[in-house]
Amino acid sequence: MLEHGGRLRAAAQRYGIAQAQWLDLSTGIAPWAWPIPPIEARDWARLPETDDGLEAAACAYYGAAQLLPVAGSQAAIQALPRLRGTGRVGVLSPCYAEHAHAWRKHGFLVREVLEPEVEHFLETLDVLVVVNPNNPTGRLLPTERLLEWHARLAERGGWLVVDEAFMDNTPTLSLAAETGRSGLIVLRSFGKFFGLAGVRLGFVLAEPGLLKALASELGPWTVSGPSRKVGLACLSDREGQQRQRERTEQAAARLQALLTAHGLPPDGGCALFQRCVTDQAAALYQFAAQRGVLLRLFSGEGAQSSLRFGLPASEADWQRLESLLLDYRKDLR
Repeated sequence: MLEHGGRLRAAAQRYGIAQAQWLDLSTGIAPWAWPIPPIEARDWARLPETDDGLEAAACAYYGAAQLLPVAGSQAAIQALPRLRGTGRVGVLSPCYAEHAHAWRKHGFLVREVLEPEVEHFLETLDVLVVVNPNNPTGRLLPTERLLEWHARLAERGGWLVVDEAFMDNTPTLSLAAETGRSGLIVLRSFGKFFGLAGVRLGFVLAEPGLLKALASELGPWTVSGPSRKVGLACLSDREGQQRQRERTEQAAARLQALLTAHGLPPDGGCALFQRCVTDQAAALYQFAAQRGVLLRLFSGEGAQSSLRFGLPASEADWQRLESLLLDYRKDLR
């Protein structure tokens, strides 16, 4: 199992602080969960139905002609390698580590490449995986460049896989509308923007033949009936979506200003997180954890030492984060 943010129970045990006393800023999940529609007993008692309108609502929301609901985009990340034979896979790095892990696990030769290296290696690849916007850097690649890479891969029967887990705030930059093209696969996460990661819902946007093959690989009933009901309600709520975009963008700007004021100007980010590259990353992570604030630490061989800060949910959380940063600066003196 790779390390991820959000392991709050483990942090509580390690640092001896009750779980309820933590401020968890370790994930890129919106801290304001969507209101849950009523879930009736029969929703739990029956097998999921696929004619409930979820697919149509998702197509309208993402701007795609066709898609497949899955149990979180993680399910697709793990299943896609099973639809190809062996080959060479490029993963634009740094990025969400599960991508490279999944392809390696299925016997593919994986090369993690930096953005300037893509042009050099593209002709040798069967699959290129891109996270856009990137996690954890926040880097957003232009659609024209991605479509150019896709066209060159598709000429040889290759795939471009674009993980758009953090794209909800910038829908005009999505490749969703282009996913009728052979070999172009877009993954969308539901839980991050809607603040409902526990629903375990995601979508794969691609041409019909690939979706049919993936559906066959995953089998029936991959998304529960209650999850489908929640997804349908959220994806149909246009006014709520606009409110969520506005408050996440306002919170991201406030977080960027707060970190900058305390000597940690973000190196990148998006509407759901900010990333700070600093040689003090490990020290600040420990300092925060000892005080019940969980951040996401990125470090390791060849990696820039950095911290990812998620969005505080309330004014009390903002004040707690600011007090932490003040205390850390005093501790350095």
